[in-house]
Amino acid sequence: MKQYILALDQGTTSSRALLFDHKGKVVSMAQQEFKQIYPKNGWVEHDPYDILKSQLDVMYEVIKKSKVNNSQILGIGITNQRETTIVWDKNTGNPVYNAIVWQDTRTSDFCQQLKSDDSFEDYVRESTGLVIDSYFSATKIHWILNNVKGARKGAEAGDLIFGTVDTWLIWNLTNGASHTTDFSNASRSMLFNISELKWDDDLLERFDIPRQMLPDVTHSGFHFGMAQIQGGQIPIMGVAGDQQAALFGQGCFEPGQAKNTYGTGCFLLMNTGEKIQYSKNGLITTIAWGLNGTVEYALEGSIFMAGAAIQWLRDGVKMINSAEETERIAERTKEDSGVYMVPAFSGLGAPYWDMYARGGIFGLTQDTTNDDIIKATLESLAYQTRDILYAMANDSGVKLNSLQVDGGASANNYLMQFQADILNVPVERPKNVESTAQGAAFLAGITSGLWSMADIRKKKALDKIFKPKMDDFTRDYLYTGWHNAIKRCMNWAR
Repeated sequence: MKQYILALDQGTTSSRALLFDHKGKVVSMAQQEFKQIYPKNGWVEHDPYDILKSQLDVMYEVIKKSKVNNSQILGIGITNQRETTIVWDKNTGNPVYNAIVWQDTRTSDFCQQLKSDDSFEDYVRESTGLVIDSYFSATKIHWILNNVKGARKGAEAGDLIFGTVDTWLIWNLTNGASHTTDFSNASRSMLFNISELKWDDDLLERFDIPRQMLPDVTHSGFHFGMAQIQGGQIPIMGVAGDQQAALFGQGCFEPGQAKNTYGTGCFLLMNTGEKIQYSKNGLITTIAWGLNGTVEYALEGSIFMAGAAIQWLRDGVKMINSAEETERIAERTKEDSGVYMVPAFSGLGAPYWDMYARGGIFGLTQDTTNDDIIKATLESLAYQTRDILYAMANDSGVKLNSLQVDGGASANNYLMQFQADILNVPVERPKNVESTAQGAAFLAGITSGLWSMADIRKKKALDKIFKPKMDDFTRDYLYTGWHNAIKRCMNWAR
């Protein structure tokens, strides 16, 4: 009987399910977008039931069209948009408020107040590896408890519980039997001590969050509970935040190996092994995964707007009909229009960490066209990646010889060539760019006994290597222009 691993990939704009066979190949996939909610300027929300329904729909679709039965699926791996915060009533299962998405900046002023205390900012970094920012979950939970009627009282009574999206899915799939998360997701909350591997009581007190709201925390490879599916049961055997899952899926198992995922945001992670390495250059320290009794760490640079900027071109200003068009448009557009687009729609992440920055388009002249703006938006992903990669090299002392890439936009040949040019290092794209889902599947497959680490190492296959072609003068000239544009966007909203 053939055996499979089911991966649930719950992202910021869509939910996907992928079925992997025993060779680690995708045999079936389904995807469904869901509604984005913008109640106020800078606020981003999801309906938790939209998240759940879309994920269940694609899961059932994949199982149905693959014609497999539950007994053939050895385990489920879950990977998810990180930091997005959901609080719900454990008695009814009903959320008390919409999910507050990682992109949401409503708590920026509160974060600014917290940052005025230098000793507290230092403590947050030492304990959690993070910077104080509205990006992370802690201030989102705090906001819900203090702004949703009855939430504070319910939380203190022990009726309300918190979870990131992985926890919300696990809780629902197990019919409320498991309120659990993994180390990688917990490390994104700004409440978890990454060296002691436990919730930090001092931070809970500072944010006024009751301890009983929080899920249990365990390794990324673990039996998280039994998912109740179509009258049967399938064990949930692997969980990791999307970027850590992509790092695992790319096979970056050794210290110094790094990958960049081009999704809604853009996230560059470097494995630092079992060593916690703090950044002096605006990066954050995060738990990569916990597996087989070992916890590994990573340095991370977070770009808030990557694919979301391309989506803005399509849905916001309607310059394109599909993301795929951008490659052809960029190829036909004049080489140097002098146009720069900074997609700081939700502030700037690493290495700048400016919650008040806003987007801008610079270098416009009378002959500027939509094509120039589209090309500049695409190139902004590569410029932001260089910002982070250089900070990472300064922190680690390691100069990368190549960059592993994945995610939807990595299929864009123009972007990947420009990325190689602006970095001056080869960019390696795997045959399977679904590294996020693949990482979740690998974790579940290892935990369920289908694969070993040695098996996983053999499964990596490259599709194409993009080698730098740009001369040093052009590279430096373009990058200087990018930095000039960044400076003009910072602190815009203050």
